[in-house]
Amino acid sequence: MVQLIIMDKTNQQFDHVIGICRDVFVKKMKDYGTAWRILRPKSMTDQIYIKAQRIRSIEEKGVAKIEEDARGEFIGIINYCAMALIQLELGPSEDELPTDITEQKYMANLIKAKNLMMDKNHDYGEAWRQMRISSYTDLILMKIKRTKQIEDNLGVTIISEGIDANYLDMINYAIFGLIKLEFE
Repeated sequence: MVQLIIMDKTNQQFDHVIGICRDVFVKKMKDYGTAWRILRPKSMTDQIYIKAQRIRSIEEKGVAKIEEDARGEFIGIINYCAMALIQLELGPSEDELPTDITEQKYMANLIKAKNLMMDKNHDYGEAWRQMRISSYTDLILMKIKRTKQIEDNLGVTIISEGIDANYLDMINYAIFGLIKLEFE
């Protein structure tokens, strides 16, 4: 019973964070359209790397010289991962993707990440709540290195999950970081 209450709390907090990220995504789409559609998946991975590396730098230095804090960078990681998943599905394009289709695909990827998180959370018993935010940063950076290796191998793996699974995990680690920042 206690586990169900905690998992319901996680479900609500996850939805809250998704709402924050979706709001940023939609507002940026109104400003820029879907200009990101021109990026190849490798470039998306590099954008995610920049955001994660900046979080790590802020964590280590204890101060940021640019206004956007780790919270904004975690939102960026989530949104870039969702965009990268769209790019894996559709491929890069110079054409704009209609707003309604873009938002639908964006939300489908976040729901997919949430379902994965809930399944893993069931098995791991909310272990993520005992972790430090810096561990999520490190895990995201590790997933980026794995993704780059898979990209260098042209998407071929022998036993490992593919690029999409790594993006989904990065979304979840970033959401855990945001939950910690928002609620604790």
